[in-house]
Amino acid sequence: MIKVIEPNTDNVTIKAVKALMTEIHRDDAKDRNKDRNYVNMQVNPCKMCMPMGGALALKGVKNAMTIIHGSQGCSTYIRRHMAAHYNEPIDIASSSLSEEGTVYGGSKNLKIGFRNLVNMYQPEVVGVLTTCLAETIGDDIERIVREVRDTGEFEGIDIIPIPTPGYGGSQTEGYFDTIKALMAYFVKKPVHVGKVLEEALEPLEPFINIILSDATCEDVREIKRMVELFGVKAIFIPDISDALDAPFTNHYNKLSEEGISREELKKVIYAKATIELGDLVGPNHSPALFLEEEFGVKAYRLPLPIGINNTDCLVHALAEVLDTDIPKALEVERGRLMDGMIDAHKHSATGDIAVFGDMNLVMGIAGLVLENGMHLKLAATGSMSKRFKEQLESKLDQYHQKAEILQDTDYETIREVIQQEGVNLMMGPSDGKFIWEKDHVDFIRVGFPVHDHVGAQRKNLMGYKGSLIFLDEITNHLLDQKHKGYRDRMYQTYYPKKESHKPIQADEAVR
Repeated sequence: MIKVIEPNTDNVTIKAVKALMTEIHRDDAKDRNKDRNYVNMQVNPCKMCMPMGGALALKGVKNAMTIIHGSQGCSTYIRRHMAAHYNEPIDIASSSLSEEGTVYGGSKNLKIGFRNLVNMYQPEVVGVLTTCLAETIGDDIERIVREVRDTGEFEGIDIIPIPTPGYGGSQTEGYFDTIKALMAYFVKKPVHVGKVLEEALEPLEPFINIILSDATCEDVREIKRMVELFGVKAIFIPDISDALDAPFTNHYNKLSEEGISREELKKVIYAKATIELGDLVGPNHSPALFLEEEFGVKAYRLPLPIGINNTDCLVHALAEVLDTDIPKALEVERGRLMDGMIDAHKHSATGDIAVFGDMNLVMGIAGLVLENGMHLKLAATGSMSKRFKEQLESKLDQYHQKAEILQDTDYETIREVIQQEGVNLMMGPSDGKFIWEKDHVDFIRVGFPVHDHVGAQRKNLMGYKGSLIFLDEITNHLLDQKHKGYRDRMYQTYYPKKESHKPIQADEAVR
């Protein structure tokens, strides 16, 4: 029976409430994904919202602009994280819904915002993303966009409504849903699926589609290089490699002139196959499966190419699609990665690892951790995916390990597990830095967002080369831990401690 405590601020009451909450925590420790705390509230969720993923996808489209249908805070939140992570100017428009728009509908605001956007930026493509507020009040985004098109004021501009309610999933679902919406808008079913339309000016060279999630700009460039070694072109959907890591120039463009163009988006149905890297979202979110079901483009859904096993999956898929041998250069790079794994193996076993962040990235890093003999203690994500749990449990069984697997979780819970499991190295986005600050657990920042370090967009984790670079970084962190305080530990462990000499009492002397 729980004693009812009258609200006041005296110390006795505070202690009683803390004791009660501690007891509830203890009872619920067996299932940390339920009842995280007394009010079942997430404290600093381990995920970002769907519009964040949608905005990121649109940044990889040439001459595209995003408008967020919601409050100003939504667009500011997204701009802030993206600008700090990529160190690039990020413009995102907002319909600036206020109390009036919330009560009477936001159609007027969105239409005014759209006109202002077009006047200022002259985009070719505009993605209209919704938010929690717009979806909750029931604004019909497709109707509003249709009315904007029907005015005839915006000829030549492709306006694409994309539902991305913040409570509908994480940034991962928002990212894939936006890519799927772009495809659904731009691609049209030809008379003969798989053949170039008769009105095409020239035959298309063979190419493949690649959809890559959770990748840095350097990762995209690395996967491009790997594909080029096979002698084939790839269309990356989207392509952030230069759009969000642009070289310095004397001229500033309001919109990125890099990324996939709308002309390329119209051609994706003629690809030999679509390789989707990041396979944990449900089939209803998958652009690759959409192209396969609607247009017969063969789909390959693969894990992120982090670590030797996952990169092998990508390389073998490319060889199968193109019906060719694996390039010699990639075989050499694979051998170099294996050599690096041998170099690191004698240090790897000292790693008790926690990985958190986006589920596809967590799965990829977990694979690299396990195949190199480190101990995976925690794998945590803010998303919910049956495939995530099943695949991770299978990997753990393969390497005879057990780890805490958390989904739909927050950093408060992650911190509890890290403390309990004795983790000595964390990997994840900057949101985990307060654990590093408070508990002094070593921390490698990886994923999105990284806003307290520079260079996140240039970090390379994927492919054989990227995996080796990342493995070296992990190993060096473990070596630094070994060397830091080494002499003091040796002294405390092995130096003979002098026995304390107490004065001999008279009765003891007689005995």
